[in-house]
Amino acid sequence: MTSAQVNKNSDEAVRGDAPEEGYERGLGSRQVQMIAIGGAIGVGLFLNAGANIAKAGPSLILMYAVAGVIIFFIMRALGELLLYRPVSGSFAEYSREFLGPFFGYFTGWTYWLLWVVTGMAELTAAAIYINYWFPSVPQWVTALVFLVVLFVANLISVKLFGEIEFWFSMIKVTALIGMIVIGLGVLTFGFSAAGDTAAVSNLWAFDGFFPKGIGSSLMTLQGVMFAYLAVELVGVTAGESENPEKTLPKAINTLPWRIGLFYVGALTVILCVVKWTEFAPGVSPFVAAFAKIGIPAGAAIVNFVVLTAALSSCNSGMYSTGRMLRTLADSGEAPKAFNKLSVTKTPAFAISVSVLFMGIGVILNYVVPEKAFGYVVSVATGAGIWTWLMILVSHVRYRRAVDAGRLPASSFPAPGGSVGSWIAIVFLLFVTCLIAYDHEARVSLYVMAGWAAALGIGWAVLKSRNPEVTGRREPELDKVG
Repeated sequence: MTSAQVNKNSDEAVRGDAPEEGYERGLGSRQVQMIAIGGAIGVGLFLNAGANIAKAGPSLILMYAVAGVIIFFIMRALGELLLYRPVSGSFAEYSREFLGPFFGYFTGWTYWLLWVVTGMAELTAAAIYINYWFPSVPQWVTALVFLVVLFVANLISVKLFGEIEFWFSMIKVTALIGMIVIGLGVLTFGFSAAGDTAAVSNLWAFDGFFPKGIGSSLMTLQGVMFAYLAVELVGVTAGESENPEKTLPKAINTLPWRIGLFYVGALTVILCVVKWTEFAPGVSPFVAAFAKIGIPAGAAIVNFVVLTAALSSCNSGMYSTGRMLRTLADSGEAPKAFNKLSVTKTPAFAISVSVLFMGIGVILNYVVPEKAFGYVVSVATGAGIWTWLMILVSHVRYRRAVDAGRLPASSFPAPGGSVGSWIAIVFLLFVTCLIAYDHEARVSLYVMAGWAAALGIGWAVLKSRNPEVTGRREPELDKVG
């Protein structure tokens, strides 16, 4: 690269322009919108809410609302950074720029780990859901079939990925809206088997709104935050959105009503229709509500919806891990082979290696099918909190640079500047303390400590072999390989 090119790239970076990464900008507005919506509706809502209702009762609604506000702060911080410089590396790139190369390296690999283990968990979940209809099919076979199908789809083009996510999200959204409408019908007109007992007073009639105490309600925040994991995925799409300046702000600004409707709204309706005391851990509250109302084939309908949620998450995992590996390779923090794009402008080799690691989930389904899901879920929470913290801290540093006149202002500034980011940082640290206090959940912190040690060793080896990776530099991504 000539010195003139280097100077040109540096000038672009100062202006906040995005580098040309070689990706196809094949994600349209409707696809980015649905990816954003799908990221806010996952298996954490459809399944894990049952256990949290048993712990907190109706106060879980408040926990989802409070956490939803924090998620909005996180996404507005990310949105300001994305419109400052929209790149597919997203939070790893911002960590590298504002906190230093080590933090970019750590965040990139940690987000890769998050989606690899999430992919394992979701493959396992999808295989369990298929067993509902086909109990004779081995769990590992189903997991392998789903892995291969989604892998091929991700290799073909980003447009196909976006289309698959669009329809997966559409199914989830339709199911939740249907549940809300049916529940409101039961409350208003009193039809179905639940009509006699359905009432708004169910929110406080059984030992109050905080039946297990405020402390027990606060302990559910860790599970609530897990349910919101993947909402930040819209940031990874920045490098492949047709018009990020328009689609990304729209996707982020609609987040409050999505959370209000799909989380707070759906849970409020369900807990009005069915007494909170009738929910139990391990049972989807949506399945329980359908059963109480007496809708034919209700369990099968919910099972299908949750299956699409699991496949959607796994599909997103393949997409994001490939992009994150490419970003790491461009920074010299992963093998250069991951930097190449295929003729369809997808990071095919990076996706392939990530899928091989996700394949460990298939092996777990073969060896220990009854424990496979539990083995990998806890890691995602710790990795997700780290990713969110890096987004927030990077945003605080960016705002300082803007206020000092060192960087241009974003066209999508977060309301209140960095105040929301500071509130979210304190909240996430508080949730981390709750995880440490919970003897069952703190295993995720042990895993993250081991992961941090491994990455620290890797960084030391990287520095000794390639010292220049410790210096800040601008992206030089290859176009098509």
